[in-house]
Amino acid sequence: MPRLRPQLGCRVLLFAALAWTLLASAASIPRYSVVSRYNPVRNASSSSTPMQVGNGFFAFGADVTGLQTFLPWATMSDWGWKNDSLPAGVTEEDILDYRGVVWDGVQYEFGGPASAQQWLIANPNRANLGRVGLLFKDAGGEVMNVTEADLSDVEQRLGLWTGTITSSFTVDGQRVTVETFTAQSSSAVAFAIYSDLLAEGRLGLFLDFPWNDGSQKFQAPFVGYWNETANHTTELDTGSGLGANVQASINHTEVAATVFTSIGGGSPFSISRDTPSAHRYSVFPSEVSTLFSTVFSYSLLPSAALPTVTEVAEESVTAWGEYWSSNGFIDVYTGSTDPRADELQRRIILSRYLMRVNEAGHTPPQESGLVNTGWYGKFHMEMIFWHSCHWALWNNWDLLNRSIDVYNRFLQTSIERAQVQEGYTYGARWSKMTDPSGRSAPGEINELLIWEQPHPLVFAEYEFRATGSQETLERWRDVVYETADFMAAYAWLNESTGVYDLGPPMYVVSEDTSPNVTRNPAFELSYWRLGLEIAQTWMERLGEEPPAVWSEVADNLAPLPVENGLYAVYEGIEANFWTDPTYTNSHPALVGLYGWLPATANVSVDMAINTAEKVWTTWNVSNLWGWDFPMLAMSAARMGNQETAIEWLLNPYFEFDDVGMPGGGAQVPTPYFPGSGGLLYAVAMMAAGWDSRTEQAPGFPSNGWKVRTENIARAM
Repeated sequence: MPRLRPQLGCRVLLFAALAWTLLASAASIPRYSVVSRYNPVRNASSSSTPMQVGNGFFAFGADVTGLQTFLPWATMSDWGWKNDSLPAGVTEEDILDYRGVVWDGVQYEFGGPASAQQWLIANPNRANLGRVGLLFKDAGGEVMNVTEADLSDVEQRLGLWTGTITSSFTVDGQRVTVETFTAQSSSAVAFAIYSDLLAEGRLGLFLDFPWNDGSQKFQAPFVGYWNETANHTTELDTGSGLGANVQASINHTEVAATVFTSIGGGSPFSISRDTPSAHRYSVFPSEVSTLFSTVFSYSLLPSAALPTVTEVAEESVTAWGEYWSSNGFIDVYTGSTDPRADELQRRIILSRYLMRVNEAGHTPPQESGLVNTGWYGKFHMEMIFWHSCHWALWNNWDLLNRSIDVYNRFLQTSIERAQVQEGYTYGARWSKMTDPSGRSAPGEINELLIWEQPHPLVFAEYEFRATGSQETLERWRDVVYETADFMAAYAWLNESTGVYDLGPPMYVVSEDTSPNVTRNPAFELSYWRLGLEIAQTWMERLGEEPPAVWSEVADNLAPLPVENGLYAVYEGIEANFWTDPTYTNSHPALVGLYGWLPATANVSVDMAINTAEKVWTTWNVSNLWGWDFPMLAMSAARMGNQETAIEWLLNPYFEFDDVGMPGGGAQVPTPYFPGSGGLLYAVAMMAAGWDSRTEQAPGFPSNGWKVRTENIARAM
């Protein structure tokens, strides 16, 4: 916990941390000792991932100094977005009136004017809010060019239980210790710095602000451009009209977006701009002391008041203590003799930490959380299951409820997409790639993917299982109704076969088939059936009669496609698809038929098992990524092959680095957080069971593993 001096509230923080530690010790699982066992330690910065503190909607990435001194890791939020200027020749009317192509009488948003389409794909884009680092001076008062190679005796430790990074090192013969922690109710990061260099006037901070734009689909490991100073502006305000505890404010404007950085809440300081044309500022203590502490707060409006350093630290200790002590917990390490249990437990604990830092915001997460940007920082509604559904099984409804109301927020735009843009008679079509506005980013895959449609029905069902309340039924009612209505409208009656078909055009989960020939994919058919059945049950719970078309479609969906006694990706696919790398290099959704999904009425369990075993020996595992491995593990667990389930979760290609960041594999940059969410969902299912297997740990081997759970919900 932070080593703040008594007048900053150390005693308050000590009691807060002690209270949560005692509460955890009283539980049957020694939560504090299990969590603390995996506190990450670094002796040098990583070139691929930062060490982070955060609260789910705001995160600060640090190098080995506890700040961003040597590496420009990001300070990111779920609210910090900007629009680029329109390209030459494109007007606001072009953007508002953008339309793409019409296929089979349906209007899709792709294939329109290229410049307008690309602007809509890339905008708004997520912004790096700024950089904060240490600034060193020599004995003569001149700024020193210190590099990480100049540091010695370096040790950095992340205290998971309190959400605190403690970084210590020696530079120019003097010891420096930095403690870093974030507020939990606002976008603020606080630092407490200890060193004799402070008293000598030789240690301060610098702030720098990058230019952000949508010129790159991915920006990793760093976000923003530090030399494009003419593209944006910053202004410093140290006047008397600032909010309580605010000593300085810097407004950073990029095109029409302005973010305010407020500084204060701790030690007094002086601040100056390095050069008129740059966006870099220097901060030095104005009192002689070996401690300098301050808060940096980011917002879209000037701060009316800043929390103090003590208040930020206390919030961090209290919120993290409550997080670890309450809600769900799984211990696979204590008492297990299988040597792999330690690594699996490490992945569980670090994933639990990082998901709360990066993926518990007020909008669905982007694939890389708040570390860097992928897909311009936008979020993908088909991935919301893998990002967020674990919160339901771990009973973190306080965190899940921050973002899951996005289905109500986006309901009207989704109804307009289905009924106005695409011409369906009824229902709401959920977008794939979107942003806080709810508008779908143009693109062929974005418009033609469909497996995101049943997701809200699964989230609704899990919430009802947790609450059993009328309030839950009514809160989700319109979302459930409109979702199922579109699913029924999307399926079309094939007069020649007498069954309801899905597609074409459409893309399957793996996005690797031709959309114009893809019809009746196996996974989507099974998921469609599950979703429509949930919706019917939902309306019956409300005392309402479900529309007859829901059961008509569900009961008469096309049969799952079969080739040589095994399920096929879609109806009519080439018989040799098992040996064609076109189809065996991406997400193996066939294993989801019985694993990720429960056994639906249109699935033969025996055939699903045989199909999964074929996938295990056929797919190019080296090209898989993220949630593929948890999906494979869930399949093995439901099949009763617990040893294989463990092997999938610890597969060498399913990587988690020293601080728990999930690798992107061969496909995308690191981190790729659907891998972390998938791991937590799969482990919860394997430990607490599922509807047809309610005994303890049905997904773990009986030999060598002792699995204990607290407050973990069963999977479907």
